Amino acid sequence: MEATNSRLDVAAVGDLVLLDPLTEESLLQTLQERFRRGDIYTYIGNVVISVNPYRSLPIYGPEAVQEYHNCNFFAVKPHIYAIADDAYRSLRDRDRDQCILITGESGAGKTEASKLVMSYVAAVCSKGEEVDKVKEQLLQSNPVLEAFGNAKTVRNDNSSRFGKYMDVEFDFKGEPLGGVISNYLLEKSRIVRHVRGERNFHIFYQLLAGGSAQLLQQLKLRQDCQHYAYLNQETSDVPGMDDAANFRAMQDAMRVIGFSPAEVTALLEVTAVVLKLGNVQLSGSYQASGMEACSIAESQELQEICSLIGLDPSVLEQALCSRTVKARNETVLTTLSVPQGYYGRDALAKNIYSRLFDWLVNRINTSIQVKPGKQRKVMGVLDIYGFEIFQDNGFEQFIINYCNEKLQQIFILMTLKEEQEEYVREGIKWTPVEFFDNTIICNLIENSKGGILAMLDEECLRPGVVNEDTFLTKLNQLFATHKHYESRETQNARHVMDASLLPHCFRIHHYAGKVTYNVSGFIEKNNDLLFRDLSQAMWAARHELLRSLFPEGDPQKVSLKLPPTAGFQFKASVATLMKNLYSKNPNYIRCIKPNESKAPLLFTPELVLAQVRYLGLMENVRVRRAGYAFRQLYSSFLGRYKMLSPRTWPRWAGGDREGTEVLMEDLAFPPEELAFGHTKIFIRSPRTLFDLEKRRQERVVELAVLIQKMFRGWRCRTQYQLMRKSQILISAWFRGHRQKNKYQQTKRSALLIQAYVRGWKVRRQHRRRFRSGASACLSNFIYRRLVQKFLVGLRKNLPPLSVLDQTWPPAPYKFLADANQELRSIFFRWKCKKYLEQLSPQRRALLQAKLCASELFKDKKSLYSKSVQQPFQGEYLGLRQNPKYQKLQAVAKDKLVMAETVRKVNRASGKTVPRLLLLTTEHLVLADPKAAQPKTVLSLSDIRSVSVTRFSDGFLVLHLKETSTGGAKGDFLLVSDHLIELVTRLHQTLLDATSQGLSLHITDQFSTRFQKGDMAVTVVESAKAGAGAPICKKRGSHKMEILVH
Repeated sequence: MEATNSRLDVAAVGDLVLLDPLTEESLLQTLQERFRRGDIYTYIGNVVISVNPYRSLPIYGPEAVQEYHNCNFFAVKPHIYAIADDAYRSLRDRDRDQCILITGESGAGKTEASKLVMSYVAAVCSKGEEVDKVKEQLLQSNPVLEAFGNAKTVRNDNSSRFGKYMDVEFDFKGEPLGGVISNYLLEKSRIVRHVRGERNFHIFYQLLAGGSAQLLQQLKLRQDCQHYAYLNQETSDVPGMDDAANFRAMQDAMRVIGFSPAEVTALLEVTAVVLKLGNVQLSGSYQASGMEACSIAESQELQEICSLIGLDPSVLEQALCSRTVKARNETVLTTLSVPQGYYGRDALAKNIYSRLFDWLVNRINTSIQVKPGKQRKVMGVLDIYGFEIFQDNGFEQFIINYCNEKLQQIFILMTLKEEQEEYVREGIKWTPVEFFDNTIICNLIENSKGGILAMLDEECLRPGVVNEDTFLTKLNQLFATHKHYESRETQNARHVMDASLLPHCFRIHHYAGKVTYNVSGFIEKNNDLLFRDLSQAMWAARHELLRSLFPEGDPQKVSLKLPPTAGFQFKASVATLMKNLYSKNPNYIRCIKPNESKAPLLFTPELVLAQVRYLGLMENVRVRRAGYAFRQLYSSFLGRYKMLSPRTWPRWAGGDREGTEVLMEDLAFPPEELAFGHTKIFIRSPRTLFDLEKRRQERVVELAVLIQKMFRGWRCRTQYQLMRKSQILISAWFRGHRQKNKYQQTKRSALLIQAYVRGWKVRRQHRRRFRSGASACLSNFIYRRLVQKFLVGLRKNLPPLSVLDQTWPPAPYKFLADANQELRSIFFRWKCKKYLEQLSPQRRALLQAKLCASELFKDKKSLYSKSVQQPFQGEYLGLRQNPKYQKLQAVAKDKLVMAETVRKVNRASGKTVPRLLLLTTEHLVLADPKAAQPKTVLSLSDIRSVSVTRFSDGFLVLHLKETSTGGAKGDFLLVSDHLIELVTRLHQTLLDATSQGLSLHITDQFSTRFQKGDMAVTVVESAKAGAGAPICKKRGSHKMEILVH
């Protein structure tokens, strides 16, 4: 719909055939409006008009290629891809050779248009290694040809200075096989001169900017463009153009095409020769005969050129400064004047470059040409100069405009032929169309007997004095009455005064307007002579490529026949091109330049109008709409407009043609406005089509409102149904919830009533049967409930399991006090049992010893409280570690219970001496600490009892039995630092050995048995005794006093 709307937009129609009214002003206004909107493409039927936007537009990406691939030409917005796709599908599917003619003046975007066509065809072709290689070679030919054939002009920074026609050849599947390139009329005069603000060909600047230092040294070139006469007329820089990068791209393209490194080097060497020829300077002199002669002013440039091409410098110098003339079997060497020498030098440079460009095109053709014998289809792309009208028009403009006249001729004839064929194909009567036939202008130029080109060739071949004046005089005589030719002389004969037509000029009334040509230089440029001496000098060079460019220089092939003129060659090339184009189905792209400043979004109406006239667009539109302005397939037409009739909307069951006829009958258009072909409907005037489109837009609004109404109704019904369904669901859940609550309430009430009823029954039975025992029963029930409550509460509030924790909750009632105390005792014992079960054997033995100590000394001896925190180690001497105690260790025999150092009290004096005490499971041993030998060994059975004081001292007495063998001297008085542990372990050892515990006496007075009799011992607490050992003092022979702290 978007594409059709674009074509039928009244303010800016996409197809100028539908323009109403058709005037130059309306056509120009339409192009300007579309350009303002960013729509640079417009149709005239199947002709595409392209206005150069001078900026990048987002309409050429892969998405655009996909959109226009296999599309209906008129079903999408106007685009260059549409004509490329139509041409490609016609070639592939209908087996019709195609040609795409791209015309327009310099700067209109012809080169970019040809690139877009080639890139689109390459994108839609099938993929494959060989196919991709061919496509890449075809595409990469552009950078190479642009480098050697394009230049910056005042109108275009990348202007093609040659005409190019490329035949791309495909197989039956539409896959590219290769191609052939033809070039026309290279502007070789640009080599030696160009107007202010322009540049020479790109390759010279690219070579100097992008060539490596090694390459430039090899080519004997400098990087400075100002050094070269052919380049230093203007600045070498172009904004937005990177010559170095373009040079690298050109080299890469050559590698892709298949140029060998040797060929690239040879090509650049010849290019360098052309560049350096401009620096060859000549100086004048006079011979003895008085004739003017010239010579090389500075030989360095000449020697460097000869070094590059392998030629003797004297040969080239002679060819540049003299000329050999043959007459009547005689050869005469004549010298050249300085102007003649410069003419020969420039002619040589132009010929070398022109022939090098031809060789380059042929070399590319060698790489991309198709092998003979393959069946092929051809698509030609023509990129050539557009019609040119300058302030000063010379021979080049004359030739270019002649070519455009021929293209206009084929354009009109092919367009009419296509129109006529379509009318005949559709069965519609063809009405002859009146149009301007430019055949008379083409004959004026190309007639082989009396045309301008023929007169120019005749004048060039005529002996005697030949100049442009005689040529113009002959033209004035021959075309004095021709209505498309005029000059100052013919105007005078008609009594017409026109100051703009100068004496040395003639004017031709071309199809695109009047063009005035200055005849100066016509004969020289048409002859395009190169002295035979220069050709022979080039042939004599050892440079293979340069030598091959001048085959006429071979002395074995010397011919006195003049070479064909430039006009004759171009005429023959145009005839071949026209024959080629006539054999193909044409497609046209007309390129227009919107302004002279290359600025985006700037549209100059006067400039565009001139190009509209040059391109003959008005003539094209008139031809297209001479019969019926619009035609469309029945299926497409019916699909777009069937909504306008109730009989065809919304569905038509019959054929497309019948449906279209019914539709147009209901719309009541005049019969003369319509024609029904075999497959298409034809509409005569654009006004009828616009009326049809207006009705459709109104109907679309009605249908849109209807669709909106139906959609809103559907949406409201759907929303209502959803709300109703939700309401039903919510109601169901609410009713269920309410009934569940009601049921729960009823159930609770029933249970409550049942409870009351059962209670009432029980109470009634109780009153009947158990009234006497009610008090006891209630008491027991209350008692059980209180006990149950107490036990449950106790279970929830049990104290921590730590054995040190003695807390216990109090009894809530007095009658539970005993039970609570019993439970506390049970719980504490149970905690202790659990604690003991977790203890290791060593820890258990230690705690048992501590418990035993507690039973023996707790609340009896003050020293006990200090010993509670001290662990019982048992072995304080380190018998195993100290080798000094090996004999004592032998006495213990792995039955050691305790070993420590004690002090033995002397029985006679009361003084203390140190002793080592070893307690084993069978003996108690006292040993000398110095000698580490036992002095006294007591059997445990010899110990009768032990006496200790109640104070915090370490004094003890070992009471021995009278029958003891080791106690002959009586009881032992000892002082120990580990009294509690020693007595406890002695008690446990006796208990284990004899099943009887130690008899322990804790007292302040006791009697001891000595050898000399019994002695009474009294323990006195005194400050004189320090914190250390107690002090023993004898008070006579039978009394001893022990002072303790």
